[in-house]
Amino acid sequence: MPLDWKIVIDAADPHAQAGFWAAALGYEIEDNSPLVERLLGLGAVPEAITTTAHGRKAWLDLAAARHPDDPFEQESGTGRGRRLLFQRVPESKTVKNRLHLDVHAGPDRREAEVARLEGLGAKVLRKFAEPGGTWTLMSDPEENEFCVQ
Repeated sequence: MPLDWKIVIDAADPHAQAGFWAAALGYEIEDNSPLVERLLGLGAVPEAITTTAHGRKAWLDLAAARHPDDPFEQESGTGRGRRLLFQRVPESKTVKNRLHLDVHAGPDRREAEVARLEGLGAKVLRKFAEPGGTWTLMSDPEENEFCVQ
């Protein structure tokens, strides 16, 4: 039986990162506001662990982007498919990623996609043209590396 999974990424600002990656991938920012508001109303969680992000109540230290076609839990907004979860951590990134995402735009759209991602706040780090393929190494707004192929 296959397992559900998500990629968890450390972040200084999880809501900004979820916004960037949702825009970059055509994903949706998860809406956890029904659960957050319900738990606040019951007094089960303190206001201090929540915030307002993307125009709705959210967890202060967590934000996610999910594929719009994948299933999700109605009561919590939590995705059950392709999902990136960003969690706030106190330390900044200091070394190269041990894991990174590859975004597949295709050879005809690669340059346009790189330009679009730059407009969202990404930076081009290096371009590669090798016998095995051509791609652009970029970094997101928090300097996490990813490739556009």
